[in-house]
Amino acid sequence: MKHILMTEDDLDFGGILKQYLELAGFRVTWKLHGEQALAHLKTEIPDICVLDVMMPVMDGFTLAENIILIYPDMPFVFLTARSQKDDRLKGLGLGADDYIVKPFEAEELVLRIKNILTRSTQAGMLLPEVLLLGQYKFDHQSLLLIHNSGNIRLTEKEALLLRHFYLNKNRLIKREEILLQLWKSDDYFSGRSLDVFVSRLRKYLSADDQISLSTVRGIGFEFKY
Repeated sequence: MKHILMTEDDLDFGGILKQYLELAGFRVTWKLHGEQALAHLKTEIPDICVLDVMMPVMDGFTLAENIILIYPDMPFVFLTARSQKDDRLKGLGLGADDYIVKPFEAEELVLRIKNILTRSTQAGMLLPEVLLLGQYKFDHQSLLLIHNSGNIRLTEKEALLLRHFYLNKNRLIKREEILLQLWKSDDYFSGRSLDVFVSRLRKYLSADDQISLSTVRGIGFEFKY
């Protein structure tokens, strides 16, 4: 049973959310503010943290910064009533795996948590040197994309992006997630650069029509095979 550390200062909402997450099969530790959550982290390590942003004593952003200092690889999600782009980018820039604006459907939160935990498990695995992508073999150590029609030597950035798509196949991958993780920036020029790299990967993988790297307008990409 996966363990969630959840912070939420609204007693009614927090109680309902905790109950729903438990019904979905998680074990939930609920704290009312950041200092309580940090104290708990000294006694038990959760699998993921679900953090409200607007809290008394210590807000969610400050809490996340403290968590990262202790557990750099801890996955976490922000819950907030804020919808401003700057706040969302700040949260993702801190390394958040997702940022969910209230009000939201509890089912959506459960699905996102499950996806994040799956990705975290995949990322923690020692990947084989050669990955299979349809008709292709991807040697991510040697930056080589291998196919019967010929081999392609990828740049380091192309290889990192293809590896990211491989680890997140068959799900909607947000542009902001890719830009902040691989480009460390979400500005206009980084976005244009990402589009160029995606176009290159589509061309490289075009010999296998079962592989799909599609753009979901205004959101991100889906990589399927």
